[in-house]
Amino acid sequence: MSALPRPHPLARAALVDRLNGWLERAWRVGLSSRPSLDPAALWASARLGGPAAGEHGGRGAEDIADFRTRLERLCTALEGEAALNPLGRTIAHGQLVRVLRQRLRLGALWQRRPELLATPLAPPILVVGQMRGGTTRVHRLLAADPAHAATRFCDSWHPLPRGFPDPRPAYAAATLAFVRRLNPWIDSIHPFGTTRPDEELGWLAAALSPCAYEAQWCVPAFSRWSEERDPAPVYREFARILATDAAHGGNAGRPRVLKVPQFAEDLPALIAQFPGARVVFARRAAEDVVRSATSLVANQMAIQSDAADLGRIAAECRRKVVLREARMDDAAARLSAGDAAPIVSGAVAEVAFADLDRHWEGAIAAVYRDLGLPLTRTAIAAMRAEQGRAAQGPHRAHRASYQRFARA
Repeated sequence: MSALPRPHPLARAALVDRLNGWLERAWRVGLSSRPSLDPAALWASARLGGPAAGEHGGRGAEDIADFRTRLERLCTALEGEAALNPLGRTIAHGQLVRVLRQRLRLGALWQRRPELLATPLAPPILVVGQMRGGTTRVHRLLAADPAHAATRFCDSWHPLPRGFPDPRPAYAAATLAFVRRLNPWIDSIHPFGTTRPDEELGWLAAALSPCAYEAQWCVPAFSRWSEERDPAPVYREFARILATDAAHGGNAGRPRVLKVPQFAEDLPALIAQFPGARVVFARRAAEDVVRSATSLVANQMAIQSDAADLGRIAAECRRKVVLREARMDDAAARLSAGDAAPIVSGAVAEVAFADLDRHWEGAIAAVYRDLGLPLTRTAIAAMRAEQGRAAQGPHRAHRASYQRFARA
């Protein structure tokens, strides 16, 4: 009788260890094959049952070539650095095949309906800050205002329009149900809802930006390569997806409230796509961000790698926080100085995490004033309702969860 899988030193559900054992045995006896992370094999899998063309769309060969380079770099890091366990390898293969299949289908849609990419958009409101820095709270308060538009969780991770009735909420609900089985802590880390306003992390993942991947896999070479290069191709892809989503949702005329922590690294490239955007910088004490981010990343990595190490994760989170803070400070300084190159923007506001905790209504009123936006009674009522939902959410427990991920 084979031994039970050894529990991971960082907390994870017992189901993860059982799945690792089952997958390893299935590969060993030939019941299934070990998933490939070779880019050519991933493209081949993505094309099965999908469009034979459709890679281009938008800027065509220039951007798809860069997309292919991003994929190759990520796959190299996954094979050489991530130390994926069987479940992690299976998840990585599935995620990347889904991204490539989605890219093919979006490209085919854009070739068939190029007018989608010309959808006129109201200048968005960009919530910019650190992961675990209060950006979700700011984002959802602003998104509660009926004068604004927001991206649903299901549309972030399934950006291809699917007709009527829209099956994407059902797809997202099934995904979340599975994720919650694998990761019982997920809702204490981030409050999810299939049709609730959420960050556009799925759109950046679809463009192979590093943010969704470095939070679950140890891929430092891919992270650093991404940090050192021009992210413009990623945000051209992001803008195409936003235009498609807005055209499909019929809300292109309302300012979209956009939020992903990756914006803190890449703000000039993002604003180049939306030069009239308003910007809200969300600030939180760096050490508080590091502690909370380490907890989140450890939670994700422990599921997919048996080599996840809390000390290494904390060091990388601290490095990332320093990098993003420096880039935010630089962008904020140029915005406040009215420097038109390379950043051109609308109004700018800042909000502190502590001020939101102390008196959120006053903090949000100051944001509206600085952005030159009207704060209506209807908006305040909607925000109060959002705050009420948030106060009951399981994510409040995350403040006490850091020690849960310490080594035994």
